[in-house]
Amino acid sequence: MAAYNTREEKEKTKELFREYEENPTKELRDTLIERNIYIAEILAKKYVNKGIDYDDLFQVASIGLILAVDRYDVNKGFEFSSFATPTIVGEIKRYFRDKGWVIRVPRRIQEMSKKINNARTYLSQNLQKSPTVEDIAEYLKITEEEVLEALEGSRVYAPQSLDTAFETQNSEREINLQDLIGEEDQYFEKIEIHDLIERTMVQLNDVEKKILMERYFDKRTQVSIAKELDISQMTVSRIEKKIIKKFRDELELSEEM
Repeated sequence: MAAYNTREEKEKTKELFREYEENPTKELRDTLIERNIYIAEILAKKYVNKGIDYDDLFQVASIGLILAVDRYDVNKGFEFSSFATPTIVGEIKRYFRDKGWVIRVPRRIQEMSKKINNARTYLSQNLQKSPTVEDIAEYLKITEEEVLEALEGSRVYAPQSLDTAFETQNSEREINLQDLIGEEDQYFEKIEIHDLIERTMVQLNDVEKKILMERYFDKRTQVSIAKELDISQMTVSRIEKKIIKKFRDELELSEEM
């Protein structure tokens, strides 16, 4: 992963996308997929231990990566990893929804549940409100009992979708289930921080890297580092300030992109 997170490698990826835009060959497409397959690996690993094997998740994530490669517009200035991540995560979550039936239920209930979910989406857009059981039954030309049976079956036998919307009291705003039970996902922030560190590290010389590692990872004092390097404490302090400035400059550059 590290090799493709440096500034040089990201620029190389952009160059390849520009080539691909002008000459969309299969060879270039395969190269772009191979260079960025690490993103699919990272995101697939994030969803392991949730009832689906890693190999299956990686395959789904790879499909998302391919879609991202085909849809990416290098001229908009975004890093490909930032563009690809939500596309891949969307494919993974869609796969979880499709595989959501954790206990085998009659196919009739499964198929009816899918029809009801599609009807809900359509009716919500057209009625500008959440459809009632009667609305759904009338739209699908089935009985209200059949609607209720399918709804009850999906609640009992399948995990409830995190996209399920609820109306809040004293408010017209709807909230999703994930807003109620989820927690802030720090994962993508960690990826960005990791990228920032790697991009900045390639700009540091050996002495700067040593001071950075010993000050912020080994928690050593400037005095002890100065003695080891046979330089003054003021020199260590000055170098440390230069390191911090490089990180700040790199952070500002990434925020502008």
